[in-house]
Amino acid sequence: MTLKSIVYESGKLEILDQLLLPNQTKYIRIDGVEDGWRAINTMQVRGAPAIAIVGCLSLAVELQREVFNSKKVIRQEVEGKLNYLVSARPTAVNMKIAAQVLINFVNELDENETVGPEDMKSGFISAIEAMLEKDIADNRAIGEFGADAILSSIPEDHVVRIITHCNTGSLATAGYGTALGIVRTLHARKRIEHVYCTETRPYNQGARLTAYELVHEQIPSTLVCDSMVAALMKSRSILAVVVGADRVAANGDTANKIGTYQIAVTAKYHNVPFYVAAPRTSIDFSIPSGEYIVIEERPDKEMTHIGEHRIAAQGISCWNPAFDVTPAHLITAIITEQGVFKPHELQNI
Repeated sequence: MTLKSIVYESGKLEILDQLLLPNQTKYIRIDGVEDGWRAINTMQVRGAPAIAIVGCLSLAVELQREVFNSKKVIRQEVEGKLNYLVSARPTAVNMKIAAQVLINFVNELDENETVGPEDMKSGFISAIEAMLEKDIADNRAIGEFGADAILSSIPEDHVVRIITHCNTGSLATAGYGTALGIVRTLHARKRIEHVYCTETRPYNQGARLTAYELVHEQIPSTLVCDSMVAALMKSRSILAVVVGADRVAANGDTANKIGTYQIAVTAKYHNVPFYVAAPRTSIDFSIPSGEYIVIEERPDKEMTHIGEHRIAAQGISCWNPAFDVTPAHLITAIITEQGVFKPHELQNI
């Protein structure tokens, strides 16, 4: 059974607290926008698609409890709170795009004279709820397109070895996953020999979360340190690298978890195809290239401590960017729910 990071039913929202994994599986309740912002900012929920869905659902939960007599008040509250949610982790573009889509929608409802305040509220909440099912369907489509792309260059009876970085599975999305969704599809087709997941320092999403999902679903897998990827590619027959994305620029440059760029450089040197798996909502056509992507910097403590235990020398300064940008020329293809595209072909979407 696939893990669920988001559980939503009848206006009740719970998320799997990813700060406690893999040692403890605990769901926490999200009662409104403040809870949603905090969960995103502290990375109790992470992964660009999941950030957008939890943020928007936190607003839906809050709206469910309120009674409105004015459409103008609904519109103002929606706009303010969606923009606030975007500020929780600004590099992940999915929340920004979802906010803009929903703001446009609430403005349309406001201008429609046949729609009253309660209908406006219920229609808006329904639009948010639909995002949950759509994300799962999109991820499954990404899985099918990605598996087809990876298998297209090998005989039908061959199995593959894959490297993935960070966490892009059910814990990073509404369900199934993007890059890890491709791995799931390959496994379902009995075409996976082995998956290698990186630890993903300093936050260890690979060691804590991806490894947790792979073990849970009994997919043959091995955890490696981030510094082992070059040696791994040299010593093992790796067919492909598959990663996710927090933001893709119009030219195909891709921001993803720190460490992705160096894996792409290594893959290029070893002639290993490098795929990015991302929903359409991760592509930001308003940004021409990766140099315009604002990179979030995280607290020093994520590097200097493991839990409450200090592992770095006192007094050392730290640089802790959460993401890096992989140039388009290192990317073999970008896999979306609408198909597989070379980076220069994104404008065709």
